[in-house]
Amino acid sequence: MDILSTLFSSQSRKIGLIVPDVVVSEKHSDTLEITEHPVEDKAPVADHAFRRPSELVMGVGFSGGGSLLDLLDTSSIGLSLGLSPKEMYQELIDLQRSRVPFSVTTGKRIYSNMLIRVLDVTTDKTTENVLSATLTLREVLITQTKSVNVADKGDMAEGVSTSEVQNSGVKSTIPGDDASFLQKVAWWWSL
Repeated sequence: MDILSTLFSSQSRKIGLIVPDVVVSEKHSDTLEITEHPVEDKAPVADHAFRRPSELVMGVGFSGGGSLLDLLDTSSIGLSLGLSPKEMYQELIDLQRSRVPFSVTTGKRIYSNMLIRVLDVTTDKTTENVLSATLTLREVLITQTKSVNVADKGDMAEGVSTSEVQNSGVKSTIPGDDASFLQKVAWWWSL
């Protein structure tokens, strides 16, 4: 893809609700952690490998907004070209410090539950009036827990192997050899 295509398609990229003016680079990283100990033959390998959180490194740029005039700050009266680099930097800091997971849209995929792990901003003679930032974003793996009631430890006959009493349905006993003929017929009739 050429430079113009990259610049014009960057509007489809979002970091939460923030839309960068330009995305210079995106580096996607998806890792599978695999245990180093031997796996028994025909054992489920899924038990010995797990997915690490996805990570994304984005080089982004935001144009210098702010005042319409260099000699007078018109942004204080509501006349501006958008957020200044200082204000945009503060928005990124606020997003990072809020610690609330958000979605990120890139040219390759959409990420959910992301947080800004590292926010690097470089200011030099070429980026004095713009915001040039490198964001390292990491996925938060979200799971659900469930509370289970168990028997009190004092009520357990065999410690950990004893669990709470559970309803397992209606049970009926089979009449033994010493049952009368009528008891056996009544039992068969109840089935």
